[in-house]
Amino acid sequence: MLFFRKRAEMPAAADALPGRPNPLPTAERHFVNGNPLKGPYPPGIETIVLGLGCFWGAERKFWQLPESVFVTAVGYAAGFTPNPTYEEVCSGQTGHNEVVLVAYDPAVLPLESLLKTFFESHDPTQGYRQGNDTGTQYRSGIYTTSEAQAETARAVRERYARALAEQGYGAITTEIAPLEAFYFAEDYHQQYLAKNPGGYCGLGGTGVSCPVGLGEGAAAA
Repeated sequence: MLFFRKRAEMPAAADALPGRPNPLPTAERHFVNGNPLKGPYPPGIETIVLGLGCFWGAERKFWQLPESVFVTAVGYAAGFTPNPTYEEVCSGQTGHNEVVLVAYDPAVLPLESLLKTFFESHDPTQGYRQGNDTGTQYRSGIYTTSEAQAETARAVRERYARALAEQGYGAITTEIAPLEAFYFAEDYHQQYLAKNPGGYCGLGGTGVSCPVGLGEGAAAA
């Protein structure tokens, strides 16, 4: 992930790479739990897409959760180029973010708890960067599939922004937007750190706890 550093500047839609009409080939099933990567997902399962830096390490954060995560997958979202390749995304010319799709059961794993893992697993104040990884594809982002998810995400972001400010961190840069498209990444990226346990992971959190589960007074707890 360190080999594709580009100037951290979003391209205009008109300048983005053209991409391709067909999806990239990828895995059919999750390497760790064997569940279907692209679905169909069981009734009651919701999906959300999260960007928090290099997607190799980011995905592992979520498949390791003890609560009910049905499947995780890595891919590209929030850009302009249809069906981009990894190399195209890393060029900085697609506008995409490296992201993790999480299919979860909100009756077992509340979204607030999922977002706690999201925020505590990276530094959401770094803009187009996570640690040594620099580029627009490493920005902090939450891409929602319902307005209810968006409302929860905005509330948790606000609480965590206050908690970070109390510890001397700058403004939170996490973008929250409706998911327009999720493009599955190539097969070898899926569950990469399960296939390559010694592989690269550049994620590092702030050490600041994300307050959830206590309502609006959580940040003051």
